[in-house]
Amino acid sequence: MKYLILINGNEKSRAVWESFTDEQRSAGYELYARLHQRLQASGELVAAEALTDPSLAVRVPARDSSLIATDGPFAEVKEQLNGFYLVDCESLDRAVEIAEGFPEAAYGLVEVRPVLNLGGPDV
Repeated sequence: MKYLILINGNEKSRAVWESFTDEQRSAGYELYARLHQRLQASGELVAAEALTDPSLAVRVPARDSSLIATDGPFAEVKEQLNGFYLVDCESLDRAVEIAEGFPEAAYGLVEVRPVLNLGGPDV
């Protein structure tokens, strides 16, 4: 079963990150690198990407049967998607266990969602 682990950020998590020293940031990057390596070694990692700042987004809404691209950000929310991991593991419990390893989980900023297949969710 595939699960998407969404890693969000908010003002509080950004402030914490910005308060870190270079050494603390390096340790944070190393934590992600180790997690990434463990998931690759276990065969559970399908894909993982970090996203740029939402201000660099381009929205493509349809208007009167034509597409008009506009600059972002667009969401009027307190949290923004910072990145994701797509994992293929045995159960939701295992996906949650993986998600608990992300630092953002301490702030309630990590979400696990089953990936919908053509026949419906494999839950």
